[in-house]
Amino acid sequence: MSERPRHHYPRPQWQRSEWLNLNGEWEFAFDDEDKGLNERWYSGSVSLPGTIQVPFAFQSKLSGIGNNDFHDIVWYRRAIDIPAQYRGKRVLLHFGAVDYRADVWVNGVLVASHEGGHTPFHGDVTDALLDEGNIVVVRAADNSRDLTIPRGKQYWKRESEGCFYTRTTGIWQTVWMEAVPVTYLEKARMTPDIDKRQVEMEIQLEGRTVGSEEAHQLQVEIRFRKKLIRKAVYELHSTHRRITAVVDTEDEFGTWHLWSPEHPDLYDVTITLLREDQIIDVVNSYFGMRKIAVQNGKLCLNNRPYTQKLVLDQGYFPDGNLTPPDDEAIRRDVELVKAMGFNGVRKHQKLEDPRFLYWCDRLGLLVWSEAANAFDYSPDYVRRFTAEWQEAMERDYNHPCIVAWVPINESWGVPDIKVNESQQRHALAMYHLTKSLDSTRPVVSNDGWEMVTTDLYTIHDYEWRGEVLEERYADLKKALAFMPAGRHLNVEGYPYAGQPILVTEFGGIAYRKSDWEGWGYSGAETDEDYEARLRAVIAPLQKSTMVQGYCYTQLTDVEQEINGLLTYDRVPKIPLESIKAINEGR
Repeated sequence: MSERPRHHYPRPQWQRSEWLNLNGEWEFAFDDEDKGLNERWYSGSVSLPGTIQVPFAFQSKLSGIGNNDFHDIVWYRRAIDIPAQYRGKRVLLHFGAVDYRADVWVNGVLVASHEGGHTPFHGDVTDALLDEGNIVVVRAADNSRDLTIPRGKQYWKRESEGCFYTRTTGIWQTVWMEAVPVTYLEKARMTPDIDKRQVEMEIQLEGRTVGSEEAHQLQVEIRFRKKLIRKAVYELHSTHRRITAVVDTEDEFGTWHLWSPEHPDLYDVTITLLREDQIIDVVNSYFGMRKIAVQNGKLCLNNRPYTQKLVLDQGYFPDGNLTPPDDEAIRRDVELVKAMGFNGVRKHQKLEDPRFLYWCDRLGLLVWSEAANAFDYSPDYVRRFTAEWQEAMERDYNHPCIVAWVPINESWGVPDIKVNESQQRHALAMYHLTKSLDSTRPVVSNDGWEMVTTDLYTIHDYEWRGEVLEERYADLKKALAFMPAGRHLNVEGYPYAGQPILVTEFGGIAYRKSDWEGWGYSGAETDEDYEARLRAVIAPLQKSTMVQGYCYTQLTDVEQEINGLLTYDRVPKIPLESIKAINEGR
């Protein structure tokens, strides 16, 4: 690991050349008595007694603390020096993710507050800055026992058990700063259309109002493998501009460049804000020309039926918990998935770090983006969950690797959905909300069972006997009659309507190949036994004419679960080539 933890650019879809990484050692304190506010710890003049390595949560070893006790309020403090070149600009302080509620002060001035443990936020700290001696203070509050807070797999008891793991409290993604002009490029929403061979960009500015008298322009340059293919300048008369660029490049063989796991071709974009021919702001991004859709009952990638071979990925690491130790570990996970013959992952109960999505874009790996759910239902849950899901979709919309949105899994947060009309309406609302924000990707209303309206019909099935699976998925009536965990596949009133069927959790074969002890849904004793059991659960789904994809549980062992294809330390339990052969039907 580098001297400064997680030193790579944290927002790869929207990059500026200058930024300041604030990861590393911060002062730190538990506040179990919740006295920090009354004692004005936020003023910056109060030193904190401990230290922590940001961005690792205190429960992780890499934080330097590794304490799993309940400490639901924590404080951070550090001094920052503002680079000289930032003077005269607006200075933004960014947090990749803080679990669960965060308040941020600079020199005693409140500059940001945010609720939601998995999505980014920032504050404009310009007016709070001093010429020197600046102090940043963060208070994070995370009610560990509130089951209506969206937390994913984080357990509400002290020790992990079952399918629940170590909690995460406080900062767990990169903290950083950047300087921007008074009027700057805030974001761009990029929507490819392969049928029209074009990409639509909705570019948003922030700051001082842009008016016609200021003569602002947008310059957009699109490159493929460093070759300029489009360059245009657009007049700006407001803080929002929608443009459409034709993208129809072909190589010397007449092949058009579409993004797929087999050919992860990306187009690089440079967006420049100009005023009277002077450069005001420059941002670099990228997009992929990719289409995911259900056509004539088939799940298609780029207008062709495409079997999705996914593996369930919890995104946990032995020493960092939810936070990968470094960028190399993130890339290595993507490479291992591809080496085993999978073409995608279902990120399970975690909104993943943007650096993971970046490597999936670059290396070619499909991603099902699944929310971190709460466990119980309440009006507060609905408010919290809806807000965080919208933030997640806004952050990740441009990633070509994402091919499905999954707001709810296995009725988490809606445990009584079978009989409770409010919970049914919530799941239905999440489906339609997601579609209203993104009409280009399929949405799964409730992955695994008790589905309402849904684009994909997804089934969780941990049967380990190959002959039973083969019989079940050879007959549509038998497949639809299956009741995983005793649950109906759909809520009454929302019958199967011809959607593509995918088995999105199965396998879970326990095989101990490390010092970790744990459980799985079935067990293997030897390498040969393990390989045979893998074949027994995967082959029937490949043979089925109705199953259009699958997601094997799971990529790695996680804490007390030893049902990974890899150990928790990412060591393959059998040769990668053997697993690849099974995925390829060899």
